[in-house]
Formats: sequence, C-alpha cells, structure tokens
Amino acid sequence: MHLMHEVMKNYIKKYKTKESSPEHLGIHFSVISGIGGFIAIASVALLTHLTQSPFLMAPFGATCVLAFGVPNSPLAQPRNIIGGHFISTLIGLVCLILLGNEWYSLALGVALAISIMQLTRTTHPPAGADPIVVILGAKTLSFVFSPVLTGAVVITMIALIFNNLSKARKYPTYWK
Repeated sequence: MHLMHEVMKNYIKKYKTKESSPEHLGIHFSVISGIGGFIAIASVALLTHLTQSPFLMAPFGATCVLAFGVPNSPLAQPRNIIGGHFISTLIGLVCLILLGNEWYSLALGVALAISIMQLTRTTHPPAGADPIVVILGAKTLSFVFSPVLTGAVVITMIALIFNNLSKARKYPTYWK
C-alpha cells in the first residue's frame, strides 16, 4: 500500500510546474504568420476551385499554424510536412483496406502514423489526423496524390517563399 501511495505521489508531482507559456513573438510576427496561412490556404482552395479537383483537407489548416506560426519548429520542416502527410495517409489507406471503417482501425491508424512518423523523422502533428480523414471518408489511393501530396507541396512551397521574404525568418531550418 505504501509503494502505491509513493508511486501516485510521484506521478501527481509531474503535473506541478514552475514554467509558464513562452512569451508571444509580437504583433508583427503574429500578423505575418496569419498572412502566410491565408495565402497558403487561399492558394490551395483556389487551385481546388479552378481545377474542380480536391486539393484541400482540414489538417492543412493545422499545417499552416506550424509552417507560418512556428517555422523553426522541427515539426514544421518540409520533410515533416510532406513526409508526415504522405506516410500517415498511406497508413490510413492500409487500415481502411484491411480493417474497414471501425473504431479500432481509426485508433490503429493514428497509433501507427505516430510511430512511423517518429521512426522516419517526419513527425508532423496535423498529419496524425490523416488516417481519420481517410478512414471516415472511405478514401482511395488517389487521395494520396490529391489532395495530400499536392496540397502539402503547395503549402511547403509557399512557406519556403513567404517565410524567407522577411529578414526575421529563415525557412527551412533543415532539409534532412
């Protein structure tokens, strides 16, 4: 009983912290980040509208938060954006094909996406939603190319151009 009490006490201590959220980067950085996200999503949405082909999906909004809001984050780098979305979408397709649209295929898809992205050094949190999108939407292999790869590449290209227009930003932090 004493051991269990000690384990619980140590566990609860992990919730206590003296640190606080980092300071914001200033209004200029925040406005520029918002403009970058606007341009990226507007471009992908316009491409969808003009071609009548789907190039947009909800996780791309979160991708823009990383690519423009925290462009120096390891999670926002080009290999993470493109690779993370690609890998997670393929995992979602495999789970859908093998297991169908079931609660456990959704859970397994996300779990495998997390693990494989970490193993391949392509961790991109928005891509963790891709298996859910694929399975719930009963997507096919073409989904990997449109919207996933096309949209991820367009957002990444815009992030490369846009983030480097400012002297205060450098993107990417790394390629490999």
